[in-house]
Amino acid sequence: MIPVTMNTPPHVAAGSVTARMRRMLGRNPREHGRAATPLELLFDLTFVVAFGIAGSQMAHEIAEGRLAVGLGGFAFGMFAIIWAWINFSWFASAFDTDDWVYRLTTMVQMAGVLVLALGLSDVFHSLEDGHGIDNTVVVAGYVIMRVAMLAQWLRLAAQSPAHRRTALIYATFIAIAQIGWVATAVLHLELGPTLAFAAVLYLIELGGPLLAERRHPTPWHPHHIAERYGLLVLIALGEGVLGTVTAVQPIIAASGWSGDAIVLVAAGVILTFGMWWAYFAVPFGHLLEHRPGGGFVFGYLHMLVFAAVAAAGAGLHVGAYVVEGQAHVDFAVAVQIVAIAVAVFLTTYLAVAATLTRRVRRAHAVALTLGLVVLAAAVVLAEIGTSFALSILLVAAAPWVVVVGEELTAGRSAAASGHSERGTAAAGD
Repeated sequence: MIPVTMNTPPHVAAGSVTARMRRMLGRNPREHGRAATPLELLFDLTFVVAFGIAGSQMAHEIAEGRLAVGLGGFAFGMFAIIWAWINFSWFASAFDTDDWVYRLTTMVQMAGVLVLALGLSDVFHSLEDGHGIDNTVVVAGYVIMRVAMLAQWLRLAAQSPAHRRTALIYATFIAIAQIGWVATAVLHLELGPTLAFAAVLYLIELGGPLLAERRHPTPWHPHHIAERYGLLVLIALGEGVLGTVTAVQPIIAASGWSGDAIVLVAAGVILTFGMWWAYFAVPFGHLLEHRPGGGFVFGYLHMLVFAAVAAAGAGLHVGAYVVEGQAHVDFAVAVQIVAIAVAVFLTTYLAVAATLTRRVRRAHAVALTLGLVVLAAAVVLAEIGTSFALSILLVAAAPWVVVVGEELTAGRSAAASGHSERGTAAAGD
């Protein structure tokens, strides 16, 4: 059972805040009409900057022919960005008081996001040299975010006896991990030792919630969490479109609308619409409500979902570099990046859905297989020199294959439900 503290004061209306500090006791996980707050929406907007810089840096490195640097720097930065967001979102779902202390602590985390984002370029440049990772600024921003989160958990431990043990476990793991991250920034180790040290810290970061939630789960709200995750997917999708359009704009200004530029923009729009439709066709809030034990699978696997969406946008940006003639790679590389990112996105979010429903729907499996076949065909066609337009449009079409499968499945399910209800009514008559 999830412990619920029913004497928690009602959440204040949007835009209002009391001068006094409330006790942090825990929200009702079955609260009706729970939705993202204006503060949470403002918090998310700071991640637009982080996603944008990570994606643009990745695209630049890949366009220069430094694939390992682009992917490595992107993975390093995205873990810090997404993990900090996940920690805040689950905590807010369970313990948001919306008083002045909570708001100021959240704003400190926003400042940390911006500092981290500004340090991402140092990470990529240091990886170009191949000696180590210059993560000083990134770690500074990350620690700002995590120390503010640490303060929130300590506040909870002090104010809520029911959640004290859980809060202290969270606080302990966060503190240990931050000491480790500061050590990596101060010691300036070579690349190999830094990666090994980082792997240990990743395990500490990811393992803390697993241990803390084992006996006394926090009272997070399933529909609120699903909405929050959906909003970050929207931000990642929007940043991908913005990055592509921004990259294509100088090409159009210099030489007008070329066929490849038109196709690239069209592919970006089609791909974005398809990924949006495919993702939001799954009722994750409903699934989490009925399978709360799947919260960790939902939360952790979405790290790949977010990263894949951002990487797809970066791949389109690589395509823009090729169209502009500023890349040391060809269209085939851009198609590969986007295709792999879309494949990870489709596979991961459907795996989350299958885990929460505890079964793999045949229609989903068939649609996913066909979508992956389309992606593989696009990569092969690009490799053998087929036109860029055909290859990238095939990649953009892949999510729509899954959309058709999901919509057909939903239609059959609705029809079956209707027949069942009519049969029940007839039996009652």
